[in-house]
Amino acid sequence: MEPQKINLKQKFEKIEEYWSPGIVGSSNGQLVKIARLKGDFVRHNHASEDELFFVLEGVLYLEFDSHTVEIKAGEMIVVPKGVYHKPYTMGKEVKVMLIEPASTKHTGDVQVEVTKNDQPWI
Repeated sequence: MEPQKINLKQKFEKIEEYWSPGIVGSSNGQLVKIARLKGDFVRHNHASEDELFFVLEGVLYLEFDSHTVEIKAGEMIVVPKGVYHKPYTMGKEVKVMLIEPASTKHTGDVQVEVTKNDQPWI
């Protein structure tokens, strides 16, 4: 298979719902996903997997049990497995890239209306 470049701007245009990641690539058992975020998301953890958030546009906030971290465009954070976190934005759209094992469930063991475990390739 020949390597092909991925135009993230075009891929983001295919994402219609906030908090619904689309898969854009894979590498060594890790999925590369992108998502448009706006508003609040559910507090959850991933018991067996780390999760990498790389902010491409906007400002993302991750609320942990003891503090909140602000992640600006061009910054990233790795949430270690087992750590509860609640992502949110301050009303403006945020675009992120996520890198996580293919086994990672969208909202961990928390099943809510916004849970999307069958994320599409876009």
